[in-house]
Amino acid sequence: MPNNYPNAGEIRRLAELIDVTSMQKHEYGAKGIDEEIAEIESQLSAALGRIKNLPVDSELKSLEPDALAQIRSLCPEGPRKLLAGLPEDYDDRLKGAMFARFAGVLLGSVVEGMSVEAMEEFAAATGDEFPPAKYWSKARSPFNRKYFVCREYEYAGSGMTYVAADDDIIYVIVALMILEKYGADFTAAQVGDFWHGYLPWVWLDMGYALSRYVNENVGAEHAADDNPYGQLLCSFIRIDGYAWCVPGQPEKAAELAYKDAYFSHRRNGLYGAMFFAAAEAAAFAVNDPLDAVKIGLSEIPENCGLAKYVRMALNENGRVKNYREARAWLDRHLGGMSINHTINNACAAVMGLMIGGTDVSRVISETVAIGLDNDCTAGSAGSIAGGVAGAANIPERWTKPFNNTIRTYIKGHEYVYIDDLLRRFKNQANRLASIITDITETETERG
Repeated sequence: MPNNYPNAGEIRRLAELIDVTSMQKHEYGAKGIDEEIAEIESQLSAALGRIKNLPVDSELKSLEPDALAQIRSLCPEGPRKLLAGLPEDYDDRLKGAMFARFAGVLLGSVVEGMSVEAMEEFAAATGDEFPPAKYWSKARSPFNRKYFVCREYEYAGSGMTYVAADDDIIYVIVALMILEKYGADFTAAQVGDFWHGYLPWVWLDMGYALSRYVNENVGAEHAADDNPYGQLLCSFIRIDGYAWCVPGQPEKAAELAYKDAYFSHRRNGLYGAMFFAAAEAAAFAVNDPLDAVKIGLSEIPENCGLAKYVRMALNENGRVKNYREARAWLDRHLGGMSINHTINNACAAVMGLMIGGTDVSRVISETVAIGLDNDCTAGSAGSIAGGVAGAANIPERWTKPFNNTIRTYIKGHEYVYIDDLLRRFKNQANRLASIITDITETETERG
């Protein structure tokens, strides 16, 4: 995929100047401001329309389809199913995946989106180690609200008394609730209905599709068409719950993730969900996180942008040894990409796994230190590493502050208890294991 991004920085600068200058001129009693703004809006709308109508590269598009059947036709060979049922150590691996995800998200939440240099300065100011070896001792703005319901100090230090609300955590519960409410045959429309009914807020790549579905009466199957945010990463923060319900079944995990992601994402946004779901399902059946990553790649088109760059990242295994080297690689190959994009953040998570292996603490620590959207990446890397390592291998310093409680912003489910959540996941995993038909040898070798 092209990597020399157009520079719209001057447009953003002019838009800000138009805003503040218009306010000042209004305060000075100038006339005709509304007419000028209306003309600017009309010109910008026309320019946006022209950009939307520019033809895309047809050859690249053929490598990155949106339909599931076409996606599968372009996937490399892979082990579509690794287990016939739940692994004997399912409870430990489930708890490991869940706890490592929660720990990675909470660790990253305090410094989400900060540059490497800013995180290093923050660590020096707080006296914390960097990369962080435990939860941050302080938050940047302790009393600011996050996700409506928690203060920033609840994500750090002695203020952490439960798993504080975070979108990278609540979607674990949302996926489970969708399976409980609709079953594994849920539709994109049911995903949209669930969000509309239970979530007071969704981030912009999801919000674009939800607004079209709810406010513009666009069908769920088309809500993400032309979504300018459709390759951002919120598709892959939503899929852990599906993977945990089909352990050892990467193909089925990818399918469930696809159905969820299709409501809001396209192309590499879809593939990010499928890739991580397959990898996280595979983590229940392998002993090396990078084996899970490679299996995840077998469930997305072989020549899509995401697969290309993840393979490039994997080729650095043994050469990239720490967060600084990982971030330098990302800046060199994917500089200019949004810090919320699927591709660069997926590569960051993979590099965290390369550096940390089955050492969950190092995986989430180094992944957070790499930066970008680092609560998302540390959560996903943690889910894979924790699923491989199991809860028994996660140090208590990460899990003790959870106190068996998750704070959410899901309507009617403001507090969720971890032991109950684990029980519900196992119930769903057993239910799905009993109804999923064994795939044939031919299907196993598709691609």
